[in-house]
Amino acid sequence: MELDLRTEEPKDHRIVEELTREAFWNQFVPGCDEHYLVHVLRGHPDCIPELNVVALCQNKIVGHIMYTRSKVIDDRGNNIDTLTFGPISVLPAYQRQGIGSRLIQHTKKIAIKNKEKAIIIEGHPHNYCKHGFHSCKDYQITDSSGRYPYGLLVLELKKGIFKEGPWHYQLSPAYSVEPNDVAEFDKQFPKKKREYQYSQDEFSIAVRAYLD
Repeated sequence: MELDLRTEEPKDHRIVEELTREAFWNQFVPGCDEHYLVHVLRGHPDCIPELNVVALCQNKIVGHIMYTRSKVIDDRGNNIDTLTFGPISVLPAYQRQGIGSRLIQHTKKIAIKNKEKAIIIEGHPHNYCKHGFHSCKDYQITDSSGRYPYGLLVLELKKGIFKEGPWHYQLSPAYSVEPNDVAEFDKQFPKKKREYQYSQDEFSIAVRAYLD
């Protein structure tokens, strides 16, 4: 498949929100909030416009990725700036064709060029280990409670940057959204049925799993 990758433009905003809604609807919970998250992240200081990228197939936007600033902090108050991506979205009809991988590899190259130190995400290892991500435990990076979440994954861009751990991961506050705000925003889109599917159980299990 031939793809064109470029930074998102203002004219793309609603198209990307619609795409994201289609990609995530009923995947993790009945309905979704990722389209609203994309909407609010754009205006947050932690968002990185250069890494807000769309994928086009025959001039149609079929995929999207965006990044924010994040960091890790140690018990002495030292911190290291990192990147976090998400949501990463691909239209359902175009999934499993390598578009998400292309978006990750493209933006990873930009991050390396910009001398960024690491990318830390929360996701399923099956989807990201092929891109070089490893368990947070390999780098002594915990969540705020001091535990190692199963889905907290790390990609070093500067080797050895985390050797002085342990560290605690701190996600941008931009990712905190209110359910009532999501519901109000969703009224702008065509009505879709919120319902159960088994992927929601898989997600529920994964987000409660920790490594000893």
